[in-house]
Amino acid sequence: MSPSLIHDEKAVVSITASEIEQARAFQAHVEQARGVASDDAEETITVGLRSGDSVEMPAQLTALISQILDFISRGCTVTVGSVPNEVTTTVAAKMLSISRPTLMKLVNEGTLPAHKVGSHTRLFSRDVLAHRESQRAAQRQAFDDLRALEDELGVVD
Repeated sequence: MSPSLIHDEKAVVSITASEIEQARAFQAHVEQARGVASDDAEETITVGLRSGDSVEMPAQLTALISQILDFISRGCTVTVGSVPNEVTTTVAAKMLSISRPTLMKLVNEGTLPAHKVGSHTRLFSRDVLAHRESQRAAQRQAFDDLRALEDELGVVD
């Protein structure tokens, strides 16, 4: 088992090379068992206990564990954490990789919803994450449009 460290409600688990290989082998086994056509949105993991009982993991948790195993099998560093319901403007700006003044401009324009707690501006994390995803979708669309224009014009590298 990997060594772990718990400090101030944060846990760090070091992954060994053997565990990375085990994750790769497990993932390959799961992919082989799934076959070509699979809709993993509703897949669950069943855990067998020493007592002989088994427990089925909910689909959302199964998807999370599957994603973590995928990252581990690729040798990635994985950080698991929770996002608070409400964030400060400084935290929201960091989440969006923009400056706080730019964030306040978005709030003042009504582009990003916010509310006051006393004299302090707060944002719901779900709104910040939704804005980040819409920005990324717009960027992907602009990139796809640019590639289509290059194809149309016959531009090659």
